[in-house]
Amino acid sequence: MPSLKENVIAGVSGPDSLAAAQCRVIRIRVNGSWQSFRLEDDLDDATTLSYLLREKLGFTGLKVSCDEGACGACTVIMDGRAVLSCMVLAVQADGHDVTTIEGLPNDDPVVEAFAEQCEPGYGTAMQCGYCTPGFVMTARALLNANPTPTLAEVKDALAGNICRCGCYAGIAQAVMRASEKIVARRRAV
Repeated sequence: MPSLKENVIAGVSGPDSLAAAQCRVIRIRVNGSWQSFRLEDDLDDATTLSYLLREKLGFTGLKVSCDEGACGACTVIMDGRAVLSCMVLAVQADGHDVTTIEGLPNDDPVVEAFAEQCEPGYGTAMQCGYCTPGFVMTARALLNANPTPTLAEVKDALAGNICRCGCYAGIAQAVMRASEKIVARRRAV
């Protein structure tokens, strides 16, 4: 069975394969800007996408809680899909488009809906806020694929995210309100 390093350098031939892997550059489009990293200099083949985004690029809106794909706090959007960045190797993101919470504009309907959940009169979508970026990114990916989900579809999409404060009802309300905002904005155009 080939090692991970062998998988990374697939297609590179010759006796200097290890040297080729050490010089290999990966490129990831993060929040609209291409970033380049040299394996072995900037990161190694076991570096996770979450580590790369937080520690190398400073996108600290992304949270790492469990570091084993169980909580959803590290969710980012990669090529339109919500992914757990702690479970994706940086080398697997080579050539892909990644969006973090920092890549969403303040007037994004999902961002607005979650912020509104903090206002009086709404059920809360967050207390401590640690899980919020993961929920926002999961919701954004869902609404990109299906702008008018049912409440059951929202709950199903959010099932991989954990809120230790127990704000699930408010979070689901925020996603449903974001859906309404998306529909209203499309009608207004």
